[in-house]
Amino acid sequence: MAARSIGSLTLSFGLVAIPVKLYSATQSGSSISFNLLHKDCGSRLKQQYVCLKHGTVVGRDEMVKGYEFAKDQYVTFTPEEIKTLEEVGTHSVDISEFVPIESIDPMYYDKTYYLAPDKGAAKPYALLTEALKETGRCAVGHWASRGKAYVVALRAVGDVLTMQQLYFASDVRPTSELEVPRHEVKPAELKLARQLIEQQSADQYDPGAYTDELRARIEAQIQKKVEGQQISISEAATPEVGGGKVIDLMDALRASLEKTEAARASTTRLEPRKGPRRVEQPAKVARKAGRR
Repeated sequence: MAARSIGSLTLSFGLVAIPVKLYSATQSGSSISFNLLHKDCGSRLKQQYVCLKHGTVVGRDEMVKGYEFAKDQYVTFTPEEIKTLEEVGTHSVDISEFVPIESIDPMYYDKTYYLAPDKGAAKPYALLTEALKETGRCAVGHWASRGKAYVVALRAVGDVLTMQQLYFASDVRPTSELEVPRHEVKPAELKLARQLIEQQSADQYDPGAYTDELRARIEAQIQKKVEGQQISISEAATPEVGGGKVIDLMDALRASLEKTEAARASTTRLEPRKGPRRVEQPAKVARKAGRR
């Protein structure tokens, strides 16, 4: 099924304007959610808001939004006042600079969109995509939508442009907030750790190699329930709670290397041959033996 556009934008840098269509790059329906039901009759429950002071249910027409500036002290805002504070939505992404892709730490990446050329924009779209690929850079710009302002990065993935919302610097907590004690790393330990990394290294990340096993397990149990079957709760499925054993680091690294080597050897033995083994005729074998 063809993807459905969720909006239109114009990419602008300098005097160049590229109209594009916006598509969601990820699916939000991957998680399984459960509804709250009344245990006695199985009916859905409705959420209500209760005033903590009076203990009464408050309707939406009686609600106002407030900001807590001190303990239990609020300033309130009307819907009209909040509307004036929101960012005015734009239908354009104003590119401000081009930076190396690797200069943006992955922790700044948020939601991702696909961009496709709109009518008459195939040529400038292809030009920008190719230029980004050749330079190894991405475009950084500003975008406003649904009352919020975003910093976005445009980068080329194959022949397609993607737009990724970026967190602001104030949204990312600095690593200085963590207390990580410094510890000397011994050369022998570092050598074993590097060997272990090399053994388990791949040329590139393959997202298809990883599946959501939890989702599949939950869906299977849901289907059993739908069919009227009972689910047996196995004690083996309950994770063990407790601290891990403190072992020698060098012993752990050596054991990990041995385990990885054994697993790789086992996989090699189980791999099927790529083609039928060639069996030479007796006459050819005799002629080869004579030449020796």
